[in-house]
Amino acid sequence: MRMKRPGLRLLGRLRPRFPRTRRGQRRAVQGVMLACVAALAPATWMYTVADARVRTVADAPAQQVAVVFGAGLWQGRPSPYLANRLRTAAELYRDGKVKVVLVTGDNSRKEYDEPEAMRTFLRERGVPDRRIVSDFAGFDTWDSCVRAKKIFGVDRAVLVSQGFHIRRAIALCRTAGIDAYGVGVDAVHDATWYYGGTREVFAAGKAALDAVFRPDPHFLGPREPGIGRALAAEDGE
Repeated sequence: MRMKRPGLRLLGRLRPRFPRTRRGQRRAVQGVMLACVAALAPATWMYTVADARVRTVADAPAQQVAVVFGAGLWQGRPSPYLANRLRTAAELYRDGKVKVVLVTGDNSRKEYDEPEAMRTFLRERGVPDRRIVSDFAGFDTWDSCVRAKKIFGVDRAVLVSQGFHIRRAIALCRTAGIDAYGVGVDAVHDATWYYGGTREVFAAGKAALDAVFRPDPHFLGPREPGIGRALAAEDGE
């Protein structure tokens, strides 16, 4: 009689077995359904909170502040996705929809400065430097929203990001206390777009946890007067 090899015996033990009884099968199916509902619940929450607040540049409500979220640099310049966000923010400014642009991104390393690159890009497209305010500690969407509210005193804003991210941004900024609308920027459906869309499925779970537990940002710091100064300068002209 041939003996089974130890490796085959181990694989046999590890192989999942579907319950044989009807009651066990029913519980297994219920477990799968509950897991699916739990996985989809954060995304459902985001769409419920934010979907009606997604706008285009043409129908975005006039607000004092636009918030642009960082999306990476390529050789010190905004990535194509970030560049599209900034072009949209510049368009909102030129159309008189916003008076000040808050650029929020990562400056955790000396050699990596998202907000400064964003500021430069906006200046090149006609947004005056005095109308741009930089948040150097926007390490993720929740941090950017909380800091916009608590540090920069933003109560109402138009958010600018790609379509796959804008609902999460709206939901989190509204949770942070900002009356937020969002402009979803068009994007080419390339590998980055599909990666971003897939990532949002998992990011929605973190967003839901942030909304429930409301953790402090990685760095909070003192209040910044930049938004108030920029608006005061605008009103004085």
